[in-house]
Amino acid sequence: MNAKNTDFGTFAQDVMLGLSSTPKTLPSKYFYDSKGDKLFQKIMALPEYYLTRKEYEILESQHKQILAPILSLNQSFNLIELGAGDGMKTKILLRYLSKLKVDFTYYPVDFSGSVLEELEESLANELPDLKVNPIQDTYRESLKKQVWEDGRPNLILFMGANLGNFGVDEAKNIINHLRVGTKKGDLVLIGFDLKKDPQTILNAYHDKQGVTQEFNMNLLDRLNRELEADFDRDSFTHWPTYDPVSGECRSYLISQKAQNVNIGALNQTFNFEAYESIFTEISKKYSLSEISHLASLGGFEVKENFMDSEGYFADVLWERQ
Repeated sequence: MNAKNTDFGTFAQDVMLGLSSTPKTLPSKYFYDSKGDKLFQKIMALPEYYLTRKEYEILESQHKQILAPILSLNQSFNLIELGAGDGMKTKILLRYLSKLKVDFTYYPVDFSGSVLEELEESLANELPDLKVNPIQDTYRESLKKQVWEDGRPNLILFMGANLGNFGVDEAKNIINHLRVGTKKGDLVLIGFDLKKDPQTILNAYHDKQGVTQEFNMNLLDRLNRELEADFDRDSFTHWPTYDPVSGECRSYLISQKAQNVNIGALNQTFNFEAYESIFTEISKKYSLSEISHLASLGGFEVKENFMDSEGYFADVLWERQ
C-alpha cells in the first residue's frame, strides 16, 4: 500500500494517539506500504521464519481434505480471504478448485491496495477464468459490510496466523466479527502458529540477515516520508520478546538515547527517554485447547485441525453454529 491509497487522516490520528500513549505504540497495519509488502515477502522466505513453510506444507498435502466439506454441499459458493497478501498459499486451493471447474467467486480482502493489485494481476495471468472481486478494507469492516453475501455458502480463509497479530481481547473481538459476518453452516479456516520451543519462535522474529529488523524500521521511514517526521532510525533498535506463558511474541523499537522527534504533519514533538520503547507488533502463539476454547466462545465448532508434520502450525476448520 503506498501513500496514495492510505487514508491520511486515519494514519495521522493513529500515530498521534499511539505516540501520545504510555507506553508508546504504533499500529502494525502501517508496516505494509509498498516497501513493507516486499520486505514481508522476503521475511516469509527466511530460514528462521517457519510459519509460511509450515502452512504451505499443510495446504499442499491436505487441500483436498480442507475443501471437502464445502465441496460436499454440491453448490456454488464464495471463498473469502481476510488478509490475502500475495496469495501464494491460497493459489494451492484456487488451482485445485479451478481444476475441478467448481463454480465459486474469490473475494480477497486486504488493507494494502498495492498487494491486491499485484494479486489480481497474477491471478488474471495464471487463472484467467477465475471470478475475483478484491476488497481493500480491514478485517472488521469487511465482515460488517459482507459485500460477498448472496445467500450462497461461504468459506472464509483467515490464514497466515493473522489472528495472532491481535492480543487476547482483540482476537475475541475479531472472532465476534466473524460470527456476525457469517451465517449458520458457513465455514472458516483459521491459521494458528502453535506454541513450541521459545527459541525457535524468537529466532523467527530476529533473523540473522536483519530483514525483520528492516521491516520494523521501515515504519519509521514511512513516518518520515508521509508525515514529515524526523526519526533518526540509527538511534532506534529492533527488539523482539517472547513470553511462553501468554504465547505472545512482541516487537519493539527501542530509543537508544533521550531524544525529541518532530512530526511536521501533526505539528507535534514527541519526547523519548533513553531506552523508551515503541510497541509495534504482537504475534500470539496458541495451544490446541486455547483454539478450541476460542471457537466455542465465538459460536463456532472445530471440525478438524490440519497440522504440519512437526506440529508447528495448524489450519483449523470451524463451522458456524
